[in-house]
Amino acid sequence: MTTTGPMPVAPADDPVRPGAAAEIVIVVDDVPLAGLAGQTIAGVLMAAGRQSWRTTGRRSRPRGVFCGIGVCFDCLVTVNGLPDVRACQRRAADGDEVTTHA
Repeated sequence: MTTTGPMPVAPADDPVRPGAAAEIVIVVDDVPLAGLAGQTIAGVLMAAGRQSWRTTGRRSRPRGVFCGIGVCFDCLVTVNGLPDVRACQRRAADGDEVTTHA
């Protein structure tokens, strides 16, 4: 018998089921924030309750994640001394030192 379409898979047998993630700590503006391996810097910031971490040059309006895919550049931060890193694209690594532009 031939079938087409998705086949039911038991949750325990699902090959894309996420495993346990290691905890990491990044330092944002001299404040340690906990995260999980694989999270983006933006993900760690948002999980810590931060909605914005820079302001616009003209009117000082708050900015954080807008598009979430690296197109808008609203989420720029400095990571380990490297400026203009898109927080939505950069995976956080244990010990990263992040400076926001707020």
